[in-house]
Amino acid sequence: MSKTGDNTSPRILLIFAWALMLLASDLPEIVWHSFFAEIPAWAWSKIGVLAVGLALCWFWQPLRPLRTYAGIFLVFKLADAALKWVGAQSWWQSRFAGTRVSFFLGYLGVYILDVGLALVVLAALWLIWRKRSAFFLIKGQLDAPIEPVRWLGIGAGESWRTFGWIFAGVAALAIGVPLFLGLRLAPGTFARALPLLPAAVLFAAINAFNEEIYFRTSFLSTLHEVIGKPHALLISSVFFGLGHYLYGSPPGFIGALLPGFLAWLIGKSMLETKGFVWPWFIHFVPDVVVFVSYAFGWVQ
Repeated sequence: MSKTGDNTSPRILLIFAWALMLLASDLPEIVWHSFFAEIPAWAWSKIGVLAVGLALCWFWQPLRPLRTYAGIFLVFKLADAALKWVGAQSWWQSRFAGTRVSFFLGYLGVYILDVGLALVVLAALWLIWRKRSAFFLIKGQLDAPIEPVRWLGIGAGESWRTFGWIFAGVAALAIGVPLFLGLRLAPGTFARALPLLPAAVLFAAINAFNEEIYFRTSFLSTLHEVIGKPHALLISSVFFGLGHYLYGSPPGFIGALLPGFLAWLIGKSMLETKGFVWPWFIHFVPDVVVFVSYAFGWVQ
């Protein structure tokens, strides 16, 4: 771990970073849903938890190394809540929702708000770091060595130039095979969906960019030098996985485990290449599969 101050206990930082993430994640809703059918709207409660967490980090010396983590996390949740409020307004819904809205316009409404969220987080990161390399918004070293992971078959001397392509392809297959088997496409579906495919690819690219900003750069840039790379990776990956438990495709444990594992690989690529290109690409390729399936579902 990096220097966190002579009077700072690494254990305190670890416990607090994990606790703040779990309380602000979808874990409370998951636990509640396991006992009750209705899922409460707890967005502002989580914002309150993060505000208290930031205050503790600001005024309590042992937690001060986590101020940027708590601050960016709070900005993310505030912006997310505000933009979801905008998306729920009738004037917005009348333009971008409903059965008469086209595939392109429906997703355009979603991603106008989502790009707004990513830009708010980017602005906060820039105000804190004042250089893009500090939050990995640069190309990075595309042929950087990959740290060995024996259980994945990655030995010493391997490069991201090779494994970036492998991980992207495997992720696309792992998501695509069960997804398309479950669609049971009717004859002629592909022909009807073909005009929608350019939009599907576009929205996949935007989605991958946005999520890498607010799920990856926000966590990793504020945590990896404070609590160490392994825990920073796990915290960002668990947060991402928990977000898919209730609303993933499919929902449930598998729906959380696969995105969480992919998030770990993507975060590993970000930390080891010190850049954004491989994380975005590894995320983009399986997202293309997902958005193409949305296009098929739309016409079917």
